[in-house]
Amino acid sequence: MKTKKIVIIGSGFSSLSASCYLAIKGYDVTILEKNKTVGGRARQLKKEGFVFDIGPTFYWMPDVFEKFFNDFNKSTNDYYSLNKLNPAYQIYFGIKDSICISDNFEDIKQTFENIEKGSGKKLQKFITKAHRNYNIAIKDLVYKPGEHLFEIINRKTFLKLYEFVLTIKDQVSGYVKNKKLQKILEFPVLFLGAKPSNTPSFYNFMNYADFKLGTWHPKGGMYEVVKAMTTLTKSLGVKIITNSEVENIEIINETATGVTTNSGYYPCDILLSGADYNHTETLLPKALRQYSENYWDKKVFAPSALLFYVGFDKKLQHVSHHTLFFDTDFETHAKTIYDTKEWAEKPLFYASFPSITDSSTAPEGKEAGIFLIPIAPDVEDTPEIREHYFKQLIERLEKITGESVKNNILFKESYCVNNFKEDYHSYKGNAYGLANTLTQTHVLRPKLKSKKINNLYFCGQLTVPGPGVPPSLISGKIVSDLIFKYHKK
Repeated sequence: MKTKKIVIIGSGFSSLSASCYLAIKGYDVTILEKNKTVGGRARQLKKEGFVFDIGPTFYWMPDVFEKFFNDFNKSTNDYYSLNKLNPAYQIYFGIKDSICISDNFEDIKQTFENIEKGSGKKLQKFITKAHRNYNIAIKDLVYKPGEHLFEIINRKTFLKLYEFVLTIKDQVSGYVKNKKLQKILEFPVLFLGAKPSNTPSFYNFMNYADFKLGTWHPKGGMYEVVKAMTTLTKSLGVKIITNSEVENIEIINETATGVTTNSGYYPCDILLSGADYNHTETLLPKALRQYSENYWDKKVFAPSALLFYVGFDKKLQHVSHHTLFFDTDFETHAKTIYDTKEWAEKPLFYASFPSITDSSTAPEGKEAGIFLIPIAPDVEDTPEIREHYFKQLIERLEKITGESVKNNILFKESYCVNNFKEDYHSYKGNAYGLANTLTQTHVLRPKLKSKKINNLYFCGQLTVPGPGVPPSLISGKIVSDLIFKYHKK
């Protein structure tokens, strides 16, 4: 029997993950990447001795990364070194008013207790429940392909049904009353791309990932993970072709497919897309598309982002590797993202200064800064708007931390909605895929397997299990299992 050929569109985390699992099962796998470098949204910017992660900067759920490499008799230690951050992150609530989250749960409980009497014990109860949910999520839910509801209906999940009705915001307010502590507990679900008031409380397992599993940093940045996966992928015989944008998908029959790119034609038996789901379907005849434009337009998307990559000519004080600025009202900002879909007047923002803990990311005596403002997908994106918000966040950074930095900027680069559309064909320029709301969970997300084309599959943040790097790794595994189920070698 001949070896089946699989072509994968895109080289993000889900595609790289899938390619490894498919290659080890004996398939002939080729990855076609539109851009000049591998990694999808997880790319890298190097300038004047500074190194920036263009995409993800948070390394959470280290067990998922470890499991991935273990599946190939490897370990993360074989490819990159990890540093557990302490503090994990710092949150500013006002001028010189911040809370640091330790890398030790006992210290975190004490931090809570110092702010609100009795909250330390309540936090223990909250995290105990979150731990149980984490085990259920990892063992019973996220590795399921989302083909039917009964994949996730069992005794454990049935007893948790009420947690899909109660929201994170409601649950958190039942444990702590202090507004700052509430914001700290609500923060992790922002990685799921939805408001705490719209996110089922079951997702509090992200709090367990935060407080118990910790926040880590791969030396050299998150792109080291991409390089590690690329090395593994190639060692398994996968071919990666960059600067190769897919322009058309040809469906010949149930056992033959092909894609036309700017670099040539690639026939295959099975096609897997880790690229934008909506864009991939636009490469098909309308009759073969599963989801209409109206379907996508009605979906709740996770935010897009305005990002800045800044080189400072000095080391910064009063900030941590990961620093969040919650000095303005979150609900007001969230409404501009999910409801009115416009620019916020004073948005919350996140900053990463990797050179605080990783000297390889900036020249000696200098600091690398990555700034991110969550915004609504498809908002107007102009140089003038970008400059307005850059000036605002630098002014707020100075005011809140009490440190002058405006005159210490060597350069800045920006990235926003137009870049997401151009570089990734991202639907409406979204950055993180579909939000994990109740009506967009598991079987209610776009399918991994095409309902109209037998040999067409999808993976990544727009499908199961959802947005984020660990879910993308998992998405690659479950789609490879699905392909093997229906198309054994």
